[in-house]
Amino acid sequence: MRVLIAPDCFGGTLTAREAADAIATGWHEAKPDDVVVQRPLADGGPGFVDVLHAATGGDIRYVTVTGPLGEPVEARWLSVHTDGPDATGRHVAYIESAEACGLHLIPKELRPQVCETATTRGVGELIAAAVASGTDADDNDVIPAGASRVDVVIVGLGGSGTTDGGAGMLAALAEADDGAGVDLTGVSLVAASDVENPLLGPHGAARTFGPQKGASPEAVERLEAKLAAMDVLEPVSDISGAGAAGGLGAALLSLGATVTSGAGLVRELTGLDAALDDADVVVTGEGSFDWQSLRGKLITAVAGGAAERGIPCVAVAGQVSVGRREMGAAGVQEAYSVSEHVGSVQKAMEEARDSLVTTASHVANQWSR
Repeated sequence: MRVLIAPDCFGGTLTAREAADAIATGWHEAKPDDVVVQRPLADGGPGFVDVLHAATGGDIRYVTVTGPLGEPVEARWLSVHTDGPDATGRHVAYIESAEACGLHLIPKELRPQVCETATTRGVGELIAAAVASGTDADDNDVIPAGASRVDVVIVGLGGSGTTDGGAGMLAALAEADDGAGVDLTGVSLVAASDVENPLLGPHGAARTFGPQKGASPEAVERLEAKLAAMDVLEPVSDISGAGAAGGLGAALLSLGATVTSGAGLVRELTGLDAALDDADVVVTGEGSFDWQSLRGKLITAVAGGAAERGIPCVAVAGQVSVGRREMGAAGVQEAYSVSEHVGSVQKAMEEARDSLVTTASHVANQWSR
């Protein structure tokens, strides 16, 4: 039997690659004769660069940027040269915004205090570094001088700890190069996200995602007011995806960015469709399989691909709060909760790999012929 393992990361405990390896290990323990293929995935959030690096063989570049609390953090962007239809090729920079402003960079106990001041400045610094990588002036000795100019900058959105409407990112871009600003002429900006939320309102950046970042009800309303007061974002505030990453999506849209599905992009570049063609069963998963998972996120992309081929798709998640009818409509036949299988959320978090291995063994016994 051929099994395709295609999970997202497990919220702060396992990367997508680690999760895929743990599921594959557990499956092999139960069914050693099955052929298991791993395709770790990401939808623009944490793991975006790692997954695409493995898929494209591009070059990782390291840059020290401003973290969400204003402290220096080491972040990465991925440099990929592609062959275009006209044989000239393109130089694409893939940026994972969570590397510079991710929630994982903010200690949990500090989140209520900093939810209104956490900045996306480091994302702008990453974009500036990528664009500058093809110029003769190269202040970062990790990035080779004389490299071809970046044609496309694709920014993965997700997992942010910020709700500044991209103000920090815009400021960094404007202040780069000694105040001359980053020259984006000829550079195509793309926001990779599967979040459909607008910038403002009940389904906007502050009211939907602010509480997850530590914002109290009062702080949520202050954040909403600040986002509404950003005149530069007003023309794009109602566009689907403007509310992604605390309004970072809107800031990119204000710079002329287009929006693409992060999960769809990863699906294409990792060869997920070819792997689906050869699979008998698909296992996907993430940290929490909840209502947000059904709003065009990675699990639904995998399940949709499986459904197109008549292949069963099962999900393994740290926690499961989706009903059978809802998951069935999304193309998921069954979902397994790691925390329920091992007895507690605490054990599932503290012994993340072992817990996922044992759960995957149980799933294999249920689904392998």
